[in-house]
Amino acid sequence: MVQAGDPVLRSRAAALAVERIPTPEIQELVDRMIATMRAAPGVGLAAPQLGVPLRILVLEDRADLMARLTPAELRERERVELPVHVFINPVLRPIGDDKRTFFEGCLSVHGYTALVERHAEVEVTGLDRHGQPQTLRVRGWPARILQHEVDHLDGTLYVDRMLTRSFSTGEKARARHAGRPIADILAEFSR
Repeated sequence: MVQAGDPVLRSRAAALAVERIPTPEIQELVDRMIATMRAAPGVGLAAPQLGVPLRILVLEDRADLMARLTPAELRERERVELPVHVFINPVLRPIGDDKRTFFEGCLSVHGYTALVERHAEVEVTGLDRHGQPQTLRVRGWPARILQHEVDHLDGTLYVDRMLTRSFSTGEKARARHAGRPIADILAEFSR
C-alpha cells in the first residue's frame, strides 16, 4: 500500500483505454485491488494506492466492517451494505447542495483520521471491469466512499479537505468520540 508522500498519490491518474480493460494485466490489477481492500480492511481503494497511476477504483462495504457501530451511528452516517463495484474512468457528479461531515481515514494515511465534509449524495458514471457503461447513484456513506476514491484519482488526499483541528490518530479519535452524535463532535471543534 502506497503511503502519503509518494508522488503517485499527488498526480492525476491516467484514463484507461477501453481496449486494455479485458487484458489479463488489468483484470489481475482489479482482482488485486479488491483483495487488498478486503485484507486491509477498507471500504474502497484506488489504483494509485497500489502505485498504479490509472483511473480505476473499487468499493465495497460489508456488515462485518460496520459491526462496531451502534444502530444510531449507522443511521446517522447512512451507512449501508454495498456490494463490490469496480469503476474505470469514473466521472463523479454531486447531487444537490446537501453535505455531511464525518471522520474519514485512509489506507494511504495509515493510522490517522479527521473530520471531512462531503456531498451527501452523488452519482458516478464509468465503465465496469468488463468495459460496460454503468451508473451508480448513492447517498450517505457510499457517497463518501466514492468521493474519497475519486479524489485519489485526482491526486487529492482527505487531509487536503479535513477540518485540521480534528486530525488525530484513529485510536485517540475512537476513544474520545465513539458513540457520540456528530453534532456534538462538530460543536466541540467549532468552539
